[in-house]
Amino acid sequence: MEPMVMKGIQLLLSLSILIVLHELGHFIPAKIFKTRVEKFFLFFDVKFALFKKKFGDTVYGIGWLPLGGYVKISGMIDESMDKEQMAQSPQPWEFRTKPAWQRLIIMLGGVTVNLILGFLIYMMILFVWGKNTLPNSAMPLGMGVSPLAKEIGFEKGDQILKVDGKPLEVALDINKMLLIRSVEEVEVERSNGRKVTLSIPENIGDRMFSSGQMSILYPRFPAEIDSVLTDRNAYYAGFTAGDKIIAADDVIIEDWGELRDFNSDKSNMSIQYVVERDKTRDTINLILDAEGKMGIIPRNSIKIIQMELSLGESIVEGFSYGYWTLYDYVAQFKYVFTKKGASQLGGFGAIGSLFPSSWDWRAFWASTAFISIILAFMNLLPIPALDGGHVMFLLYEMISGKKPNDKFMEYAQMVGFFMLLALVIYANGNDLFRFLSN
Repeated sequence: MEPMVMKGIQLLLSLSILIVLHELGHFIPAKIFKTRVEKFFLFFDVKFALFKKKFGDTVYGIGWLPLGGYVKISGMIDESMDKEQMAQSPQPWEFRTKPAWQRLIIMLGGVTVNLILGFLIYMMILFVWGKNTLPNSAMPLGMGVSPLAKEIGFEKGDQILKVDGKPLEVALDINKMLLIRSVEEVEVERSNGRKVTLSIPENIGDRMFSSGQMSILYPRFPAEIDSVLTDRNAYYAGFTAGDKIIAADDVIIEDWGELRDFNSDKSNMSIQYVVERDKTRDTINLILDAEGKMGIIPRNSIKIIQMELSLGESIVEGFSYGYWTLYDYVAQFKYVFTKKGASQLGGFGAIGSLFPSSWDWRAFWASTAFISIILAFMNLLPIPALDGGHVMFLLYEMISGKKPNDKFMEYAQMVGFFMLLALVIYANGNDLFRFLSN
């Protein structure tokens, strides 16, 4: 099956699960508070539905437009814009006649379910598959450093010991922490065994983002070739799987990062490489392509170490992982309001890219948990037409004792709807532009 089709199937399944559970988060408290729910739909049924069936007071169905889902609650100004119903006298089973605290619980139900679901999935993943660790012992050559990393004091071969006094289980998390968390100091061990504590500038995250150096530290491993792409320059030059590149034009090459940096500005140039092959050395001349590429795939000698967890450990670790996932997503949200950040917004294509190109249950559930947490946060934004917009007006009512009039709520709902529509078009337009550009 084509990778894109596989990603699409996983995305559709994941969103279906999340949408149904999110809407149940509204549906269940509405029923508890004896509020009538007229419709419960997976996907939108614009003009027609693929399936629908009425049970009791509620029509359950599946729409054809997979942009979300909804529950239509009687007496509520929502995306249905049912003005005829709102013009009639309020009924005891309607949303608008319920106390503000009950309406608040109904509106917060979907977000609450998405948030809890994300945490529970992370706990399940850790219990079933364990957790991944990448200690320094798995990277004997230490870290490679970008120009920005060198500028703030890191050196080639550094091993990350502690970040703000705490050791890292996955050494590569250092990049994420520097980008979106307030890291003050990092303790490293140099290649000569000396331990050094580096003070991190407050604006390091902004500098990483603006420079495009998102991974200023990367694992070093020997420049060994895993495979050679046929019909590419390396294949015709005579490179083979297992070759270890140790020099290029008399420049010593110790790891893949150094080879990448050496090749980066030498497109269409002829380079003389020295390789180790079967305990002997050989010299190979190769002309890099227009992108400065050789046509080889690296052999990654960095091995993730799997650690099994008990149920209790999985609950604690899963909660911690879910918390930091939410924290990191909220923290990086500030970059959306920059020119560069706005250009990187993505729609369904970007979300679909989170899934693997072949079926992998662990990866599927990890992506589903992440999307669930994203949906919880995004739905809580105080934008009319989102749950957060309704919550904002309900909190205003509870604090002031005054309920916004229906006409104002209708206009706010319309404005919010068009804001969201514009955002969806823009984000998916970015996806299309990136696809066509590549």
